[in-house]
Amino acid sequence: MVAALVRRVGLHHLEAVEDAAQGALLTALTAWVANGIPHDPGAWLHRVAHNHLLGVLRKDQGHQRILAGAADQGAENGEEPVSPAFAGEVRDELLRMLFACCDEKIPQESRLVLALKTLCGFSTGEIAFRLFTTEATVYKRLARARERLRQGEVDMQTPPLESLRPRLASVHAVIYLLFNEGYLSTRAERAIRAELCEEAIRLGTLLATHPVGAAPPTFALLALMHLHAARLASRQDATGSLLLLEEQDRSLWDAEHLHQGASWLARAAHGDVFTRFHAEAGIAAEHCFAPSFADTRWNEIAELYAMLEGIDPSPIHTLNRAVALAQGQGPRAGLAALDGVVPPVWLDGHYLWDAVLADLHHRAGNAATAERHRDQALAAAPSTAVRKLLQRRLTKPTL
Repeated sequence: MVAALVRRVGLHHLEAVEDAAQGALLTALTAWVANGIPHDPGAWLHRVAHNHLLGVLRKDQGHQRILAGAADQGAENGEEPVSPAFAGEVRDELLRMLFACCDEKIPQESRLVLALKTLCGFSTGEIAFRLFTTEATVYKRLARARERLRQGEVDMQTPPLESLRPRLASVHAVIYLLFNEGYLSTRAERAIRAELCEEAIRLGTLLATHPVGAAPPTFALLALMHLHAARLASRQDATGSLLLLEEQDRSLWDAEHLHQGASWLARAAHGDVFTRFHAEAGIAAEHCFAPSFADTRWNEIAELYAMLEGIDPSPIHTLNRAVALAQGQGPRAGLAALDGVVPPVWLDGHYLWDAVLADLHHRAGNAATAERHRDQALAAAPSTAVRKLLQRRLTKPTL
């Protein structure tokens, strides 16, 4: 709804559009309770938001041209008019706006924040968690992005293809983070948000059909998302508690997602490009196509993480490599991989760092150190579901 309305009135009116969308949702809370859910809820919401937005713009005589143009496009049923599809045009409104949010005129550190907040509905806390930063920093980055929009430096029109290509990496990052929030949500009430995973895959698939997005990194990202989505049904038990990979019922894994993941991974292999998505999709494939957890090729996974460190250095990748080494060669091998690694400020105190160290030290027999890291991991857990999973994992008998 935000993307469609912005397409009509311009990105410099983004805040007014967001207010209109929120107002429509609040109106629905009252109207739908009293009168029932309408036949086409989306069209109803769009019409209410559209009318609210026109009312706001009507107050400013300088916006009459925009107002008239938006009114001409408005249909009585509130649905979006069908616009001509030009060659090379990004046809989906949300994908179009993703490219707009990733415009080079917006500071690089602000692009992800703007897209995640505006298009994906992330809270500032969720953005801060995903980007390993603070909420105060998120607010500052969002303010910088919106200031550029108010200045009218960025528009919603689709520029030439050569102008879109530099933005592709940022679009990939938004879709990737959208999927991750669905796969393991930071929200207390829902550990898995499958609809976000589905939307990320939909956007990725749409991107893969566009001349700019039809490239190996997009194919690898799609492979990664399909392979992870294949396991969604097995990641929770009957009570909604998260399950470890070794606890999951592999018969519940979705065969179509596995097939799609393998197919996209094969397409991603063409050419000389190797990205983080290639490495991560390869790791996901090792997990998905292993006969069992015990028969997983952990050494190959560790090698893929080493390759990932080479092209995209990050202590998170080192941490994951240590986990794979520990599975294949024992906990001391994992601890050796982390020997001398000093976590940066953004990772120090993050639950992942302490959870891995707690697990490795517990399995290595270092009880006191394991307990210290365990307490820190539990205190930093982002949700109740993750905290319960850590409690179960980090109190298991020594292997």
